[in-house]
Amino acid sequence: MRIARIKPEAVNPDKRTDVDLSLIDSVIERYKGKKGNLIPLLQGAQTTYGYIPKEVFDKIALETGLKKNDLYGVATFYAQFRLSPVGKVVVRVCHGTACHVQNATVITEDLQNFLNVKDGETTEDRLFTLESVACLGCCSLAPCMMIGEETFGKLNGKKAVDIVKSIKRKESLDNKPNQAKPELWKA
Repeated sequence: MRIARIKPEAVNPDKRTDVDLSLIDSVIERYKGKKGNLIPLLQGAQTTYGYIPKEVFDKIALETGLKKNDLYGVATFYAQFRLSPVGKVVVRVCHGTACHVQNATVITEDLQNFLNVKDGETTEDRLFTLESVACLGCCSLAPCMMIGEETFGKLNGKKAVDIVKSIKRKESLDNKPNQAKPELWKA
């Protein structure tokens, strides 16, 4: 299952964010004028911001002489690049052959319902991004999902949702200021 990619024309030019463009200066300086610099520039930008803001495309084009069309073309072709921010927690559900035949679709559907997002989207609170991926390389654990660097296997929809609920509870506790956390209550 392939995630729908954002087309360049779908990026709203009037919807500006407060992006500190100076953060990308060292990346531009490192690759400016070098042959084959397009992908490393985009990777550096994404590493810096977590995604590639529109303003960064403008700056890279202006300072390197690369065409914005080429930058957008590469960024929208390769699945590694993002044109919008992702959540703090990225949930990847495997849809490879082994996972597919073990009902990975049900896991994705249950997570979509719980998180109230579509595949490839981020929750309004920017906590979770849900992605279907081609393969996680964990066929013996099918069906499985990966959250951050941790893999969860032998799942069904309920187990997957319970794992995400647990993360959501933990994040909620971690983000409450001046609140005692349960582990602190133990004597």
